[in-house]
Amino acid sequence: MIKLEKTEVFGWEAAIRGMRNPMNSWDRSDSRYCGGFDMGEECPYHSEDGCRRYNKECVGLTPLVIGPNDHDLMMQLAEGGSVHAKYRRMITVYVDITAPLYWWKEFDTYKVGTVANSCSTMHKIADKKFTLDDFSHEHLIVASLNCLKKTIEALNMCREGYLSEDVSKNPEWKKEVWWQMIQLLPSSYNQKRTVMLNYEVLAGIYEYRRDHKLDEWREFCGWIKELPYSKIITGVREDKNNE
Repeated sequence: MIKLEKTEVFGWEAAIRGMRNPMNSWDRSDSRYCGGFDMGEECPYHSEDGCRRYNKECVGLTPLVIGPNDHDLMMQLAEGGSVHAKYRRMITVYVDITAPLYWWKEFDTYKVGTVANSCSTMHKIADKKFTLDDFSHEHLIVASLNCLKKTIEALNMCREGYLSEDVSKNPEWKKEVWWQMIQLLPSSYNQKRTVMLNYEVLAGIYEYRRDHKLDEWREFCGWIKELPYSKIITGVREDKNNE
């Protein structure tokens, strides 16, 4: 199970400027702000469903429409790999992710270019009663599901002891009961984190995780494909006949 919410993407204008610096080709840039093409003129490509210019997307808080010249250069550089596509590092993504600990363990291998603030298991583990929905269990057969339910019962017993008045009076007992919850907690426990990434990090993730055996990685890569101008991440060019 994985849930991706509140996605925000920033940095397009700066990334485009930086992308054109090496060849001093700023005059060839054709990206424009939606709703402000010329002296307040409305974007001619905008519709009720959003902007329908080159890649059917507006991006940013003040929507920027990526023009064909800029998009072509982005794709050319992306096809040259990370050494040439340095502009992707400047396109920043924020997203709230809820996923099981076993997935976060793999995600944590991506340390460069990422920042994450997580809900604290250490400090908040006893804040609420454990329920089955707190765990990823969609692939468990009946016998395994029953084992998980028994573990949840044990966790809740420990939680009740941790919160009891008698245990609370004794710091050593309280810490001992806390350890029971921490070490009993299955890796299927779902944790929420607010994560900062960039398009370069996502390009590396997409290349190596899109066909992963974990559903969570395949769903994550599906989310990547839904990001604005995701072709510069995935490397798949537009079908010119459908532009």
